[in-house]
Order: sequence, then C-alpha cells, then structure tokens
Amino acid sequence: MMKRRDFLRLVSVGGGAVFASGLAGRALADYGGDKQAQAYDEFYFVQLSDTHWGYKGPANPDAANTLKKAVAAVNALETRPDFIVFTGDLTHTTDDAQERRRRLVEFRDIVSELKVKNVRFMPGEHDASLDNGAAYKELFGDTHYTFDHKGVHFIALDNVSDPGARIGDAQLEWLKADLSRQKKNASIVVLTHRPLFDLAPQWDWATRDGAKAVDLLMPYTNVTVFYGHIHQEHHHRTEHIAHHSAKSLIFPLPAPGSQEKRTPLPWDPAAPNKGLGFREIEAEVNDARYKIIERPVSKG
Repeated sequence: MMKRRDFLRLVSVGGGAVFASGLAGRALADYGGDKQAQAYDEFYFVQLSDTHWGYKGPANPDAANTLKKAVAAVNALETRPDFIVFTGDLTHTTDDAQERRRRLVEFRDIVSELKVKNVRFMPGEHDASLDNGAAYKELFGDTHYTFDHKGVHFIALDNVSDPGARIGDAQLEWLKADLSRQKKNASIVVLTHRPLFDLAPQWDWATRDGAKAVDLLMPYTNVTVFYGHIHQEHHHRTEHIAHHSAKSLIFPLPAPGSQEKRTPLPWDPAAPNKGLGFREIEAEVNDARYKIIERPVSKG
C-alpha cells in the first residue's frame, strides 16, 4: 500500500474504466491527527460506463462481445479493486418494455461474472427515462443512494429517470440533508450519468437543474465528480470541484459541439478499439492533482 503523500495511481481498463485511489486529497492534511485521518486507508475502484447492452449498428459491429471483453479485462487485473461502479446506460434504449427488461437481465447476468462482488450500479437515460426507472429499480434497486468507503463519502445521483433531464426537487432535498451530515473538508465523490454542468445542452450533455446540485456541493472543499454519458474523456472544473467523464464501452462520440449532431464516430476496422482505450491517472494526494495518460486497449 502506498503512503498517503505518494502519488496514487488511477488506471482505466477496457474503455471507460477508472481506477480511483486516494481521493481524500487536501482533506487529509486538514484532518491532521484526528481519528478520521488515522482510519483512512488508500484504495481504488473501477468505473465502467455506457455499455449500451443491446445496441446493434455500424458504430460497433462487435457490440455483442465488447461488454464481455471488459469483464474479462477487469477480472484479469493483477490487483482487484475494492469495488466497481457502472455509471449508467447499462443497456441501449428500446420502446418495448419487455425488451428493456430482457436487456437489463442479460446485462446483469454478464456482469455477474465479475470477480469483484462489490458492484454498484446507476441508470442512464437509456435504462430509465421511458419508464421513470421502473424496470431498473426492479432489478438493481435505488437509482440514487450513498455509501462510505475507507474515509470517502460517495453520492450516486439520478439525473436520468426524469425524461426532462432533471434531478428534481425531492432528490435535491435528499442531497442537501445528506451533505448536512458531512464535514466541510470531507472527502466526497459524486457519481452521476449526465454531467452536472452545461457541457453541450443542445446534445443533451447537461442536467437542467445540475447547477442546484453543484451549489449544494460548493461549500465542501474536496469534491470530485465522475460521470459518463458523453462517451469520451473530458475534464472540467467548477471552481474547486473537478468533473471527469469516462469513455464508453460501446462507441465513442464526437467532441462537444464539434458537429451538428452527436452521431457516433465511424467504426474503424483497422483500429476497432479506437476511442475505447484505457487510461492511467496519477493523483498527488496533497493537492488532489491528477495526471491522466491515455493508453490503447491493445497494440493490435
């Protein structure tokens, strides 16, 4: 185990996977010798996003195998993560309620092969917006929740079950109540599907009331947001709050606002993993600074 003041390695595998470690950042120094700092233990987790199980189309002719390959890649890791989180769009959208449920069941069966049994899920709009998350809740449970892990407080927000891309007043009140129980220098990680800031509203790359959630988080000095939805690496800061998106496991999308429509980037048979690479992220604990290096899925 690395020392708290060492550089911590955050690694991504299989397109859209993020290993996160040592996210307490500057708060560790603030804690000094208190019990929370002494109890803190470094760890890493894997984030997988936008698997779109059930997709069929030219953007990924190998769609039936991509998720299975990602599961195999995570299982092959030399050091197993403490837990895994899927940040939405587990399945590809369908108007057929029975088909939606079937895809969710198939997704659940595939990821049950993960050797890490502490796996957490969140819906994306493809999973939840057409039935307000009914099928998702039946199979995976709550769409928003919190948990604590080795000194870090995790908050999973649902900004997809509402077809209008809103978190909603009730959930915002829930968030406010949860944050009221945290210290101002608590280490907080927010997991969400859509970005909480206006990245490209014309492409639905925004949360209509995301600014209200950010305002609630702003008084807390050590907040990191991990999200999906945009199928590419992107980094943004809202003052001291860092936002990091994960790549997709199905196909990459164009840079925000770079073209009229957000159509998938063309499949390249010579480079089938292009845009679905893994990344290595180094974080300096003292200042919670991140260095991210993209790596290809394979050299072939």
